[in-house]
Amino acid sequence: MPALRLYAGPLARQHLDRHGLRPQDVGIIPAAAGGPKGLILGPLDRFLFGHWLAGSTQPVHLVGASIGAWRMATACLDNPVAAFERLEHDYIHQHYDLPPGQKRPTAHQISESFGQNLRNFYGGRLGEVLGHPRYRLHILTSRGRRLLRADGGLRTPLGYLGAFAANALNRRALGNWLERVVFSSVPPGSGAVCQLPFATNDFRTRQVPMFADNFMDALQASCSIPFVLRPVHGIAGAPPGCYWDGGITDYHLHLRYQPPAAAPIVLYPHFQKAVVPGWLDKAWKGRHAASPALDAMLVLAPDPAWVAALPNAKLPDRNDFTRYGQDLQARVRAWSTATAAARELADEFEAWLRQPDLSRVEPL
Repeated sequence: MPALRLYAGPLARQHLDRHGLRPQDVGIIPAAAGGPKGLILGPLDRFLFGHWLAGSTQPVHLVGASIGAWRMATACLDNPVAAFERLEHDYIHQHYDLPPGQKRPTAHQISESFGQNLRNFYGGRLGEVLGHPRYRLHILTSRGRRLLRADGGLRTPLGYLGAFAANALNRRALGNWLERVVFSSVPPGSGAVCQLPFATNDFRTRQVPMFADNFMDALQASCSIPFVLRPVHGIAGAPPGCYWDGGITDYHLHLRYQPPAAAPIVLYPHFQKAVVPGWLDKAWKGRHAASPALDAMLVLAPDPAWVAALPNAKLPDRNDFTRYGQDLQARVRAWSTATAAARELADEFEAWLRQPDLSRVEPL
């Protein structure tokens, strides 16, 4: 049974038919939100950034939200293979001790712990991330508006109720409650923020230059799931307000990509075929289909039948924190088994690159 499936938009398929897939063809790599689901992509990340892309010299835009932002920032580190191995280990082994009588960690507790983990992970290495000679990093966050401009015991749930209702009517209406704020690296020697590799006329958007004084806050904000972590305030160089998980506005980064002509492929290691626009769109199946925005995209995703053979017949997800509770070792075993099996995804992609079989490439 194959582990990996490949899905291509029409422009990507035309390119594959004419040229195959070469590392110099890749201009953009998105990385979705999705919490522990992103663990399944670790072996692909190690192969792509540790080996395959080293055979090219073109700039590559890395676009990430939530765990995807953490993954793409990790790709910018020296020795990315070791860095991705550490990310996988640290994420799998995260644990929150609970005082007697407390059933779950508080948002404050998780935020404090997560922030310290990020400082431990990237401390002393921001020059590697922000000064990478080839990779242009874009971290997506969701900035609150109206009631969501500030955090509070009543205003936050009411604000997200309003955001849900607005999004149900029209995705654009969500922009009245939350806006996309993209923190982008400044290429070495350029003196200016790099241009976004996607159009922004689909949704209310701001871009903020990313430097050492706001990188940690931007990355933590991009991972700050409402009601699970606290929002991040006071990000240097950014408009005031509350910043939450980038996956709320851009869950799977269904963006109007604009790859350069010299590197026309949007290569997307993903944990499923569907590219869902925002987190609040999960219930709206009609918004899960591909669109012309994804015409240049090649999605690499696990076969659903392969996923069914993993522990609990699914990818790791946030529900596992409740499923396993304080039984850390059981969760570690399940997630480690899944990530070990995911080496098949990287192995199959590497084999496909050596001998491309275009009959395996399905329409996105």
